[in-house]
Amino acid sequence: MEIPYTFTARPDTGLYNGKLGIWLFLASEVMLFGALFTAYLFMRLGADEGTWPEHVLSVPIGLTNTFILIASSITMVYAWVAVKERNLSKARLFLAFTIVCGIAFLCLKGYEYYSKYEHWGFCIKEEAIEKYLPELKKRDIEVTHIPSQHVYQVSGDRLWDKEKPDTYVFEPVQNFHPVGYKAPEGVETAPPAGEEDIFTLAKDDIERAGNFLPAYGTYFAIYFTVTGLHALHIIGGVTVMLYFLTIGSRLYRRNPEQYANRIEVTGIFWHFVDLVWITVFPILYLT
Repeated sequence: MEIPYTFTARPDTGLYNGKLGIWLFLASEVMLFGALFTAYLFMRLGADEGTWPEHVLSVPIGLTNTFILIASSITMVYAWVAVKERNLSKARLFLAFTIVCGIAFLCLKGYEYYSKYEHWGFCIKEEAIEKYLPELKKRDIEVTHIPSQHVYQVSGDRLWDKEKPDTYVFEPVQNFHPVGYKAPEGVETAPPAGEEDIFTLAKDDIERAGNFLPAYGTYFAIYFTVTGLHALHIIGGVTVMLYFLTIGSRLYRRNPEQYANRIEVTGIFWHFVDLVWITVFPILYLT
């Protein structure tokens, strides 16, 4: 049985089946990401003073990934144009470049996830902060008061010391911005941490401590949910493009116009993924 309108437009909608299907699918995707962004907005507006992290993500990494996805959207369009011009080799070249961009995005995102696993947040009890303030000020470590939780937060790396089971061995993180961080005027970067910067925090003085994974707090739970879901879309798009770059390209020999339509539908999905990231970047990285 031959299915109509697989590569020709329907007279009533002006769309062929694939394009109509992808637009219906993206309508559900808009509702999904829209709900996540709305939840983020309400949780941030309702957060207690000092509890919502600011500028804790690497802007250079986020900006680099933004440029990578924008470049990949351009090459995706070029791939579709090349197929319409009946130049399969050129189309496959642009498709391969788009795939490389998607993989590069995932590699940078993986590196960023790993950095969250390395960094720790330490919430020092209000009654214990006085004993640590001289050391913290001497090392120019940013301290943030969270009144609703009766703690002061500092950020750094936890170093393991088997001889000190009742303490956290703390090393400040170079160029890391904790909650509420504001760089001093004229200062762009912090000096690297050395051996003299390392000191210990008694576990009895710590309300809670943990690396910056979803369990640490609402902000990081949202961060991993939104960026993780977006990364799954990247993986899906790259998988589809790999198919059309390899065995899926056989369709071009049977029906080049249908192959062009499938590349166009893939491109529409990829542009949506790009648009979602352009929304994620300012919301999570620049605020």
